[in-house]
Amino acid sequence: MHKFKIVKAANDQFRVQFSYNSEIMVWSENYASKASARNCVDSIKKHAPDAAIVDLSQEETGTGYRFEIDKAKNGETFVRFRAANGEIMVRSETYSSKSSAKNCAESVRKNAPDAPVEDEA
Repeated sequence: MHKFKIVKAANDQFRVQFSYNSEIMVWSENYASKASARNCVDSIKKHAPDAAIVDLSQEETGTGYRFEIDKAKNGETFVRFRAANGEIMVRSETYSSKSSAKNCAESVRKNAPDAPVEDEA
């Protein structure tokens, strides 16, 4: 089951996680307030379904809300979801195959809108 979690982070901050069963697929930066973390969740739920998937490793570009597949320093690929203002909202672990990174983006795009939100903070 896909779900969002709002969890406690260091220094009385909050972080968003999107998971499938017990595997965390993507996570956010730390937010100073729980309301900001909730806004992150709401924005992903609203904008992910129509967001393009852009492969930066193939020199594709995009604007607006979008998933970006990019290369990590170790040569593996990862996904991040970028807001229309350019802010990175969430990112994934690194994957050895680009197809796994793309599957992650497609899963978030498909499952985020109806995913429940658990407040564990």
